[in-house]
Amino acid sequence: MGHWLSAPEYQAARFAVVHLIALTYLIGFACFLRQFRGLLGERGLTPVARFVERVPFRRAPSLFHLRSSDRWLAGAGWAGVVASLLAQFADLAPLWTWLVLWTLLWVLYSSIVNVGQVWYGFGWESLLLEAGFLVIFLGPAHLAPPAPILWLLCWLLFRVEFGAGLIKLRGDSCWRDLTALHYHHETQPMPGPLSRAFHHLPGPLHRVEVLANHGTQLVAPFLLFAPQPVASVAAVIVVVTQLWLMLSGNFAWLNLLTITLACAAISAPPVARPDPPGWFAVLVLAVTALFVVLAYWPVRNMLGRGQVMNRSFNRLHLGNTYGAFGSITRVRYEVVVLGAHDPDGPWREYEFRGKPGDPARRPPQIAPYHLRLDWLMWFVAINPSYGRTWLPRFLRALLRAEPEVLALLRHNPFPENPPELVRADLYRYRFTTRDERRSTGDHWTRTRSSELIPPMNLDDIGGRFG
Repeated sequence: MGHWLSAPEYQAARFAVVHLIALTYLIGFACFLRQFRGLLGERGLTPVARFVERVPFRRAPSLFHLRSSDRWLAGAGWAGVVASLLAQFADLAPLWTWLVLWTLLWVLYSSIVNVGQVWYGFGWESLLLEAGFLVIFLGPAHLAPPAPILWLLCWLLFRVEFGAGLIKLRGDSCWRDLTALHYHHETQPMPGPLSRAFHHLPGPLHRVEVLANHGTQLVAPFLLFAPQPVASVAAVIVVVTQLWLMLSGNFAWLNLLTITLACAAISAPPVARPDPPGWFAVLVLAVTALFVVLAYWPVRNMLGRGQVMNRSFNRLHLGNTYGAFGSITRVRYEVVVLGAHDPDGPWREYEFRGKPGDPARRPPQIAPYHLRLDWLMWFVAINPSYGRTWLPRFLRALLRAEPEVLALLRHNPFPENPPELVRADLYRYRFTTRDERRSTGDHWTRTRSSELIPPMNLDDIGGRFG
């Protein structure tokens, strides 16, 4: 039963996928450990304990329904780190050990995502969970990799790329008239060190970038299922495009995961390995049948006129739909948070770790690490309603100098005594021209646009937001 199920020419592909997914899990758990106290902990902006009190297990399956203290959260995070490191060596383990270890990783990370609220609403969280679930059934290196799981990994990559391509064409005219990248490099959520250089590329090259993107996302995904070597060529096209995106911006581990999935389509000379045991082959076929059923929802979403991005259709985050940048903002605004001891100032600015602040600071390289607070501040600048569940609590934490929240920032301008007042202003940001850069040394130029939140003390915040 196992022979026709095996794909020995994809042994190298299996190796790459497994080890890169383990690395991504490690990054995800490390991000959680570094940030959970300020975001989800007992004194965080949206505590897990409050969430599980009002949301039942059936709506958000998670180990943290059992207990949600900071110690429990930290324990789960460290367990994930250890399991991620062990997964790098799981090829040496028996099949049953492989299954237990990779299932543990999936359960731990899904437990985090399901109670992560707004901080874990990004598409790459579900993408990691879906890819991580499939890796459970790839099996260790001493067995031949099962072909159906490799096909499912390619199907996952198809949904990521083709879904993103469709939403672009449907969502914003700038993708159709090839002008999207006249704006995107400057207005993307988290610019990187080279984003300014990409922004200043000649206009015709920006159009070439958009055309290449359309080819990668609307044509290459279909070629992933073509005979070799066509499938491998299509996968390499995806990899090259993702490396370009990694250079031009910070998108957490989305690019790393997409490259990982592309590896599943690349064949190499076959390596002889024993076929999986019969019971494991039955398990693989059952998982394949499950994903065939789950395919109904993302296919319907992609074919429908009301296509949505990054949606999980079930609590297990399997068979999801993906997509990104269905609309492009033409102008960049940033929320600048300031504090003062007196209404007349001086007002001092809080600096975030990744998002633009000080115009003289070069945008840092963050990815594949993920700064969740910084990303959410980008959304708040577009629409303040994105911060309704946590922004008042954030301002209150600044006034109280709560260390868990301050640890999320790069710089606290009030190291000794917390401010009496905080406010938030909206600034228009743009990259400096070459002449401006030579003259001032700055990477950004900014002008104040409007007041987002007026000066407020603790009593004001309590009275306005409750």
